[in-house]
Amino acid sequence: MENNFNDFKVFIKGKKTAVVGIGISNRPLIDFLLKLGAGVSAFDKKSESQLGKISKELRSKGVELILGENYLDNLNNFDVIFKTPSMRIDSPALLKAKSQGSYITSEIEEFVKYCPSKIYGVTGSDGKTTTTTLIYNMLMNEGYKCWVGGNIGMPLFSKIEEINKDDRVVLELSSFQLMTMNVSPDVAVVTNISPNHLDIHKGMEEYVNAKKNIFRYQKNGDLVVLNKDNSYTNSMVNEAQGKVKQFSINKELNYGGYLKNNTLYIDEDMICKIKDVKLKGMHNVANLLAAFCAVQGDASTNSMRKVASTFQGVEHRCEFVRELNGVKYYNDSIASSPTRTLAGLKAFEKPVILIAGGYDKKIPFGVLAEEGYSKIKTLILMGNTKDKIKAAFEKLKITKDIDVPIVSVNSLEEAVSKAKEIAVKGDIVTLSPACASFDMFPNFEVRGNKFKDIINSL
Repeated sequence: MENNFNDFKVFIKGKKTAVVGIGISNRPLIDFLLKLGAGVSAFDKKSESQLGKISKELRSKGVELILGENYLDNLNNFDVIFKTPSMRIDSPALLKAKSQGSYITSEIEEFVKYCPSKIYGVTGSDGKTTTTTLIYNMLMNEGYKCWVGGNIGMPLFSKIEEINKDDRVVLELSSFQLMTMNVSPDVAVVTNISPNHLDIHKGMEEYVNAKKNIFRYQKNGDLVVLNKDNSYTNSMVNEAQGKVKQFSINKELNYGGYLKNNTLYIDEDMICKIKDVKLKGMHNVANLLAAFCAVQGDASTNSMRKVASTFQGVEHRCEFVRELNGVKYYNDSIASSPTRTLAGLKAFEKPVILIAGGYDKKIPFGVLAEEGYSKIKTLILMGNTKDKIKAAFEKLKITKDIDVPIVSVNSLEEAVSKAKEIAVKGDIVTLSPACASFDMFPNFEVRGNKFKDIINSL
């Protein structure tokens, strides 16, 4: 980025600054703002008792705390407001603050604006974390000092003065983080787009527009990598501000990443055979091709090949847990959308016992039923969406005379118990919820770890 961080240091010093949300990502931000001389107030819906020792620590540092149900009522007359990513910019509290002249931003926006090194940004409905990690590993293998952040890794804004011009930064960026972004990374990757997060976004158009911010503010020399096989991302080609590279597992391309005769290519250079790829599933072949396109200017084909042939995946993504009595158990807790669950199901060679359900993001489950029924031996449903998913599969029974065995349960423990009860030697059981975790767990990692604990205690 061209902006000098010293400008921000001058700007923020002495400013009355609010940080909305006292989560893991904002705590380093609060400390950093204090170090830079800002006067910091921290806002959170949690109570003093719920925050526990965190509230005492913050008060001891001179941070004013505004807590409880009506915490946003006091978001008044601040010079600068750092919002939490999921907070809509058109929320009444932020609209009021903006009318009072507050500068509203976020940790990730300021980082992208002032980061001195080349940034690779990755977004999409599915495959973000794996593609981000692949890019990071390829650059590391090439010898760069790399930083990973955004949705994964560490909050990087507080580390910005440690990052050098010759380093490389890889960010996983959600639609929430991108929605208010007015600066784009040097290399932008959009893995794919399908309906997601419609509990927060007003509709698909707003969701897609948020994703476009990852490349909307690029310069002529920047690069955007787009999925040719996805109708949403393929339609973005003409909107790109810089160079465009596409990738496809269905079509041979002269320029970009593609699959031909079970071999992965970048710009007609062969990288590796599918049989040498450690990751399961064609969706991961697409993720590899996207990563090849992104790093081509900085990483050799040898680095691409080495990562493709050794990287075995990220925790909670089709992660093998154990085999018990001839039954294999997999943790795919990251699958928080129907399309991501479908991708996981297609990675297995046979129909599976699927544990699904969770928090309702207001997205339809018809696609999971229509495309997934042949991959499911038995469907075990839990969480807030269990009746909604069941209805989508029961519609198949009416319209196509296709009957998938369905069991409804009330907890993850009960789901695993039922799966163990019905599984026979040779079966596969996978937790691949097609939903977020927030009805029962704080995040997908906690859900996945709980699943692994239950499986490992059987």
